[in-house]
Amino acid sequence: MGIIERIKEIEAEMARTQKNKATEYHLGQLKAKIAKLRTQLLEPPKGSSGGGEGFEVTKFGHGRVALIGFPSVGKSTLLTMLTGTHSEAASYEFTTLTCIPGIIHYNDTKIQLLDLPGIIEGASEGKGRGRQVIAVAKSSDLVLMVLDASKSEGHRQILTKELEAVGLRLNKRPPQIYFKKKKTGGISFNSTLPLTHVDEKLCYQILHEYKIHNAEVLFREDATVDDLIDVIEGNRKYIKCVYVYNKIDVIGIDDVDKLARQPNSVVISCNLKLNLDRLLSKMWEEMGLVRVYTKPQGQQPDFSDPVVLSADRGGCTVEDFCNHIHRSLLKDVKYVLVWGTSARHYPQHCGLAQSLQDEDVVQIVKKKEKEEGGRGRFKSHSTAPARISDREKKAPLKT
Repeated sequence: MGIIERIKEIEAEMARTQKNKATEYHLGQLKAKIAKLRTQLLEPPKGSSGGGEGFEVTKFGHGRVALIGFPSVGKSTLLTMLTGTHSEAASYEFTTLTCIPGIIHYNDTKIQLLDLPGIIEGASEGKGRGRQVIAVAKSSDLVLMVLDASKSEGHRQILTKELEAVGLRLNKRPPQIYFKKKKTGGISFNSTLPLTHVDEKLCYQILHEYKIHNAEVLFREDATVDDLIDVIEGNRKYIKCVYVYNKIDVIGIDDVDKLARQPNSVVISCNLKLNLDRLLSKMWEEMGLVRVYTKPQGQQPDFSDPVVLSADRGGCTVEDFCNHIHRSLLKDVKYVLVWGTSARHYPQHCGLAQSLQDEDVVQIVKKKEKEEGGRGRFKSHSTAPARISDREKKAPLKT
């Protein structure tokens, strides 16, 4: 029996099992088995070579956004309108067969936008080019899920389910669970608050399913069984997602208003070029990019070429800013002057732990090299030896 058949068999058993207090341990074990099998499904087959047509593209710019959706929802048209890169669009499905990159120039930054082939139901099991599409989406900073506004809401649920099956968690944060494997000592289970979904026995059974018999587990929130499995697997990607409803020109205004009021949603029309500026501002807001301008000592700030930081790519502190310029700069920093919304007064003397905000101006003051031989009137210009014993003795006077 193959992996996909085993997954379907376990899912059927979970559907047959009644959910109550007596069966929660059994359901927890089944969820762990499914998670293990799906991880095996994503692994490349043994003995496979790296040949074939390339799909992944090189990272470029200050951020990466992936377009994901069903075929013929307007992804290629959206890429062409936002970036100017030509991506073939036609009235038939699967027009795009590979990854097509484009660059969005917005707020003095460069954002890479990727047009990916359409996903079909069963992509997590390898149907179509589902695995390759999802692998590229995992390397992105933001996912734009493009949906047809005239179709049913079931498309969004199908796509979310496919992405969840391969370890992509949309608009979620990592669970507050500390987990560490040990060599000896058994399983240590603790929590900082009362738990309603997981108890010690269920945690032991899930760990034994993974053949883990020595570990330390600490719950800092009331997490579920799925959260615990995600932490044990350790290969989950928590990524932000914006739901883009295209083709709003073919539905009524009441339906448009209802879609626009949903969280993390933007309504657009590529045909009539409606609301694209709102989409760009929403992308900028979700990516959380921070532009920092440099100011040389005694000169005006350079507003032409900002240093772009983000919490997902390194961090937004002064230390991250120095590392972004050059790794060797940190050891020479004496203090930093900051102008902007993150400073309490202008300029503010800051240390390396100061968090920077968008459009801050930073001036780095470096340590001065120590002058040898003292300073001012204590400075010595003599080249004579410092110790008396090292001086050359003069020849005795002739008498």
